[in-house]
Amino acid sequence: TNCLTTVWRLFKNLSEDQQRYEKQLIFEHPAFVKLCQQLLRDSRRMTRGDLVFSLHAVVNLGVPQNTLLVQTLVRVCQEKLNQLDNRCISVLATTLAGLDKDKNVCALQAGLQLLMEQRIPSIRDIFILQNLMKCLGKDAPVFLKKKLEMAVLKEIDHLTFPNALRVFLALVAMNYCSIPILNACSKKIQENVHDAPFRQLILILEACYHLQYRNVKLFSVLADYVNSTACLWDKRQFIHFLSAFETLGFQPTELMEVFAEKVTEDPEFLNLKNLLIVLRVYSRLNYVPRGQKHLFFETLHSCLNKYLPQISNTELLKAVYLLGVLGYLPHRALDELLQKDSRGELLLSDDLYKEQKEVMLRCVKTCMELDSPSFTKPAFVLTENFSSLVSPNLRKAREALIELLGDETMFRQNVQLPYKYHIDFEIRMDSGRKKVLPIAATDDHADSSVQRLAFLFVPLSAFCVGTTHPQGKLAMKKRHLNKLGYDVILILNKKFQEMTNEDAVEFLKGKIYLENAFPFSEVTVQDNN
Repeated sequence: TNCLTTVWRLFKNLSEDQQRYEKQLIFEHPAFVKLCQQLLRDSRRMTRGDLVFSLHAVVNLGVPQNTLLVQTLVRVCQEKLNQLDNRCISVLATTLAGLDKDKNVCALQAGLQLLMEQRIPSIRDIFILQNLMKCLGKDAPVFLKKKLEMAVLKEIDHLTFPNALRVFLALVAMNYCSIPILNACSKKIQENVHDAPFRQLILILEACYHLQYRNVKLFSVLADYVNSTACLWDKRQFIHFLSAFETLGFQPTELMEVFAEKVTEDPEFLNLKNLLIVLRVYSRLNYVPRGQKHLFFETLHSCLNKYLPQISNTELLKAVYLLGVLGYLPHRALDELLQKDSRGELLLSDDLYKEQKEVMLRCVKTCMELDSPSFTKPAFVLTENFSSLVSPNLRKAREALIELLGDETMFRQNVQLPYKYHIDFEIRMDSGRKKVLPIAATDDHADSSVQRLAFLFVPLSAFCVGTTHPQGKLAMKKRHLNKLGYDVILILNKKFQEMTNEDAVEFLKGKIYLENAFPFSEVTVQDNN
């Protein structure tokens, strides 16, 4: 056992190429064959620790699973299962996680699971617990996941920084979002963030995404740390950080500002892949650098122009679309895109993503019109009622508006606008925003003194995490509705639904008449449910 485990410890620290070469030498060595034969003969006389560690070493060195040696060791482990201590159970679970499910492995896994059900409440070692979480994986029964959660929570006060990271990642492997554990791990990570290398920081953010865990304080601490140590990271690492934050919907403002400066100072590092990532990040998070908006856009535009001869149709459409969401029209790339569209090269009938591309192309053409400097606000906008039915999540708003304004003739619902834009409710008012006007009285003619209010009840996911800053698509819609002559009022639907009927009426009154009744300032809700 000592010989095998020593070989494994040396072997696992080699590079992949070295491992392939050394593995061949090990398997061809006559002493290794003798060692395996001796292990096969003595397996039933071995101590529990030697047995489990031998199986672990043999499997990880690459001895095939269907060999007599591996199958015998698996069967002997099954026979001695009740003799295993907690450490041996942890090592065995790790080993089985790397094996295919054959008859013997499945039998051993079933027995191990029954044993763990009994043993988990008595395990006090966080390292062993997180290892069991990782090895059991997402297929573990819910009751077993809950037992592991309770066992970890009992020892949570003794959590160290390395174990906090391991537990965080073990929850991902188990696909189990335990808010108390995650909050405790997050606190420990925040206290020791300066000890975390680049890869671990990325893994933390990826784990938050997979577990749908939104902890604004954790994100802010990580972003502030990366920003304060900006000189330590190269530009590609910056892109990794920004991309990880973007998938979470979190806007690290200072970090994005610093990176924008790096882009404008030295754009040569941006290959096509990185350029598209940068466009996606700034577009979705709806961030335009302070004081260098034009320079930043021109730099990205110049980079895009450089890749036009080699860019694919899909990448070209994405790039132009993402810049359009930010309100910038890259003219040369746009001309190229429209030429390809006129030749029928963009939307192929057998394209799996045809519908998505159609939406992006329509959006680009909308941006061409509404974001053009020559566009002027129309005196009259042709609208139509999309449907008289109100979705269940808007009934409360409709009833509050009826109570506030008197009847349904004072507002419109489910309004369909040009450019395929839709608004939940429309209200028309005098120029001073003091009086609500009946819809019928202002419907048939243009009147510049009439103010149009567009109410959009939006989900929490439409904003950057922890703020009321709208993400790219919503910001673009708001911008375009402004161009069409609407004052847009964004309302977080989740918060609105939580209000009492009386508070909902007062809230809408404040929004309509520009009073400060129940304002939504910063949204600080952790969406951990």
